[in-house]
Amino acid sequence: MRSILIINPNSTESMTNGLKPLVDALHFKDTAHEYFTAPSGPKSINNEDDAAESVDHCLPSLRKHLERHDGFLIACYSQHPLVPLLKDESVIKSARKPVTGIFEASVSTSLQIIHPDEKFGIVSTGKVWESILTDATIAFLGTGSEASKRFAGVETTGLNATDLHDAPAEEVRKRMKDAVKRLLKKGKVGAVCLGCAGMAGMDEMIREACVEELGEEQGKRVSIVDGVKAGIAWLEGAVRAGF
Repeated sequence: MRSILIINPNSTESMTNGLKPLVDALHFKDTAHEYFTAPSGPKSINNEDDAAESVDHCLPSLRKHLERHDGFLIACYSQHPLVPLLKDESVIKSARKPVTGIFEASVSTSLQIIHPDEKFGIVSTGKVWESILTDATIAFLGTGSEASKRFAGVETTGLNATDLHDAPAEEVRKRMKDAVKRLLKKGKVGAVCLGCAGMAGMDEMIREACVEELGEEQGKRVSIVDGVKAGIAWLEGAVRAGF
């Protein structure tokens, strides 16, 4: 049976558990999905330094899992260094095992979903991610300033990943919806990426914001792209096709 390893590079087990219903709902029953949580290190990855630190806590333990899995998903919404580092591992290179992150998967999926006249954008957590994810998207697209033609930008909630589940629900809902509405004002946005693994399952409040801002008909047309779903779907195809 094919096997995909979903890697949470922070050390909060509850965030890993929150990914499981999303993956199960895709019904890829001929593929086994296993999960890895960082054994130590940052509880929440709130900036690039946290992401870099998480590598030291994850990579030594991950190496023993590389042989028996066919694909790998890094479940942190950033240009996480584990993506290129795993691709450099000899067991992955020699067998052409696909590796992606939820950031890369969501951007790629959005570009395929939206109309050529539309843009995609990202809703994320703390304000620090506005510049980090903007730079990461431009680097990923390789288009420099031309990225603005397809990329509406990043709006943030001011909450970190753990706050999304620990803060009062109404506060989370308000901040999420406000960020989405600001993003939708930046042009003809056809897709909204959930810019944090901790936002898993929050599609409903994103949709509410789209409908409130754009009206029923247009608001329902906006695609909501969860990077975990996008990543698993891409890996499933890549593993099956032998890309």
